[in-house]
Amino acid sequence: MSKRVLLKLSGESFADSETNFGISPNILTNIANQISKANEEGIQIAVVVGGGNFFRGVQESAKGMAQANADYMGMLATVINAVALKDALDKNGTQTRVQSAITMTAVAEPYIRLKAIRHLEKGRIVIFAAGTGNPYFTTDTAASLRAAEIDADIVLKSTRVEGVYSSDPEINENAELYSQISYKDVISKKLGVMDLTAITLCEENKMPIRVFDGTQNNNIYNVLTGNELGTLIN
Repeated sequence: MSKRVLLKLSGESFADSETNFGISPNILTNIANQISKANEEGIQIAVVVGGGNFFRGVQESAKGMAQANADYMGMLATVINAVALKDALDKNGTQTRVQSAITMTAVAEPYIRLKAIRHLEKGRIVIFAAGTGNPYFTTDTAASLRAAEIDADIVLKSTRVEGVYSSDPEINENAELYSQISYKDVISKKLGVMDLTAITLCEENKMPIRVFDGTQNNNIYNVLTGNELGTLIN
């Protein structure tokens, strides 16, 4: 079992599966309950959240915008999700801190690496918001970067499918599920699990990635506590 993990949740993880927009209170509570339960077992958990459940909905409006401005809007969406997740964890009595890569002291602590590590050592959940704080980088890259910075044992990437497939399983029913695959194969086969920067960062830092289906009942808790679901990239 890993002692310190980084859990990557997409913004869509929080949304109702039919609309893929906003935050479903039931889904949010379910995710928070699984994280709290794993935290009670002594796992140090950092979380990076995406913002797709809000920003995908306004992407039409962002067409024609400067890329940097659109990316900043996406970062702000991740802060909404981070504060919502913190609230749900607080209700469980789980001590939680939100650290934002964009300074907004009324809402979150600024991201400080050593402070984040100290929170984790004290058994607090740390939620990293606003990606890397820079446009042109995805929240997957933020997850890889933060995992390396806090010296996590593994990145756990929650998705809507069982793991890494040879092709898109939602399109090709004969797609093959890998139980294990190398970073190089993910890149060369263009499997699109994470963006190139995120995968390369993990490879350079020898950071394993486990890709799993976070929508299935209790899978987040199971993976946090060491169950080998989905696909291991190493």
